[in-house]
Amino acid sequence: MKKLIIGIGGMTNGGKSTLSRNLQNILPNSCIISQDSFFKEDSVVPVDSRGFKQYDTLDALYMDRMMSVVRSWMQDPRRFMETRGLSVEHSESCVFSLIVEGFLIFNYGALNVLFDKRYFLQIPYETCKMRRSLRVYTPPDPGGYFDGYVWPMYLKNRKEMDSTVEDLIFLDGTQKKEDLLAPVFKDIQQMFKIV
Repeated sequence: MKKLIIGIGGMTNGGKSTLSRNLQNILPNSCIISQDSFFKEDSVVPVDSRGFKQYDTLDALYMDRMMSVVRSWMQDPRRFMETRGLSVEHSESCVFSLIVEGFLIFNYGALNVLFDKRYFLQIPYETCKMRRSLRVYTPPDPGGYFDGYVWPMYLKNRKEMDSTVEDLIFLDGTQKKEDLLAPVFKDIQQMFKIV
């Protein structure tokens, strides 16, 4: 049994979840772990001097819990998927793929070292701000949150990531879904000889 862990990172509203779901649909024996599922409760997320909740930091996430789930998959991917009701193909040469997606997955060293492939979706500021404004968040973004907190934190986290992470493949999140998916799938096929 081959196992591979694929990291799909990127900025807010860059297309991480969409690419991850589309990849899962065409990769047999694959499942997704989303970093967004590990946010701490709103009441414990700190607030800065402007009243902005500090969500875009690793401290706002239960990364220990996320790592526990990733390790559970690593120990027995077949059982991990079966206990979650996901379909599993049974064959001698099967490959199990874990797709980990999130905005700070490459900034967390213990997780970053596990990835066999790393993809990072980026979009221009204007596109990011427009997409973010169309989403409904709980709690909702307060006025000025994107320019006052979200974008500056993206730039800070991105700078940190760029200085510590190697082997990132940058993707244009403004491309059509199928145009994004095709080269990623081909890259994974070539690297791991998935048929």
